[in-house]
Amino acid sequence: MNIKKIAIAFVLFGLVAIASFSYYIYSVMLVSNTAFNGKEAFIFIRSGATYDEVRSDLEPLLIDINTFDVLAKQKKYTSNIRAGRYRVSKGMTNNDIINSIRSQNIPLTISFNNQHSLPQLAKRISNQIEPDSLELIEVFTDVDFLSSQGFTPETALAMYLPNSYEFFWNTSAKKFRTKILKSYNSFWNSKRKAQAQKIGLFPVEVSILAAIVQEESKEVSEQARVAGVYMNRLNRGWALQADPTLKFAAYQLPSYKNKVIKRVLNKHKTIKSPYNTYLNKGLPPGLIAMPDLSAIEAVLNYERHDFFYFAANPQRPGFHNFAKTLSGHNKNARSYQNYLSNKGILE
Repeated sequence: MNIKKIAIAFVLFGLVAIASFSYYIYSVMLVSNTAFNGKEAFIFIRSGATYDEVRSDLEPLLIDINTFDVLAKQKKYTSNIRAGRYRVSKGMTNNDIINSIRSQNIPLTISFNNQHSLPQLAKRISNQIEPDSLELIEVFTDVDFLSSQGFTPETALAMYLPNSYEFFWNTSAKKFRTKILKSYNSFWNSKRKAQAQKIGLFPVEVSILAAIVQEESKEVSEQARVAGVYMNRLNRGWALQADPTLKFAAYQLPSYKNKVIKRVLNKHKTIKSPYNTYLNKGLPPGLIAMPDLSAIEAVLNYERHDFFYFAANPQRPGFHNFAKTLSGHNKNARSYQNYLSNKGILE
């Protein structure tokens, strides 16, 4: 009788143990373990990260980090960390989370425009993907790479066409550059290259001029007309006399650090710089800004007309008055200069 009771007790104990173990496995693998209120959260796992670093990022998102540790070890995740951007959705179990951060790297959309230099661009990109600005600028300014692709340090900005791009967060600086170059080469297809050749410019020269056009006018509807003025001057062998290039030249000088030029003056026209298009004929050696695609298209499809001059229109801010003759231009220019003086804008 005692033996029977003992056997029953062992069976019951076994059943309890099995039930307890099953519940433990269930709680480790199949019970929701998210502690945040939103629909989802993202974690960013850097290249070369350790499990402890991943654990530290996950802990605020989880109800029980210890059960996560158990399953992470069992599934050998602790020794198989993969960099990237990962989603943790509300209600996920430990098993779901591990599957997500092990194999579901989610790309993000990178966008940039209106960057005036490679360092500015590097800083902008470093805020969106893993490489820091120093890594990016080192790759952006690699002289051997630039030379192999037909760029110089002055024209390198032309390669970075403002747009939206899809990247993994952990994309390296070199892979970022490679994808951007591929996009640049795709943009400059045979049709656009033929357009550039037809107007007597190389693609990089189109970008140089487009940067000036955009700095002159942000109004897309007017950019082709502005481009036409500059093409008329280039074709006549005139100096471009583009005020944005004077500002760019001035901003390279220590005396203009942290200053904003609101009014171009005669003293700016004397600045010794290859970017001073009052002193030097032809295009400057590089880009003064990052042109939008609209400005590039405006140059490629510039308006054919007889205008050689333009001045800002005080009655329509952002737009310009165009003139065929110097006398007509002087009248327009005086009108704008008087407007600036009345506004108290003296420099």
